[in-house]
Amino acid sequence: MQMALELQLLAGAVLIGLVQLGWAAAAARAQQGLKWGAGARDEPRPLAGVAARLDRALKNFLETFPLFAVLVIVAYLGGKLGELTLWGSVLYVGARALYAPLYATGVPVVRSLVWFASLVGLGLILTAIFL
Repeated sequence: MQMALELQLLAGAVLIGLVQLGWAAAAARAQQGLKWGAGARDEPRPLAGVAARLDRALKNFLETFPLFAVLVIVAYLGGKLGELTLWGSVLYVGARALYAPLYATGVPVVRSLVWFASLVGLGLILTAIFL
């Protein structure tokens, strides 16, 4: 039995999240130091520059990923997979793959448009569930 493309894209989104987590952690440790990172972190060491942008991009991903995961699972279990869920999933995952590099490099307007595209993807999946 072939796995639904939407479920494969969900796994792809998990991979994107893991890459972002590693990228943000590496940038943060480079700034804050390994010793501080391995300790209790009682004294805050704020991030700046690229490390701060990567941290914000990761937090942004973590805000939308649960919504994407739930929508894909609900659509799958509800027998609602189709053109809208496929295009919505492709749009969400593609936009999320672009978002962190755009944020890390400080691209302002395009980054916001890419973020909006990911929300449109979520909207397409949600629409398919209610049709």
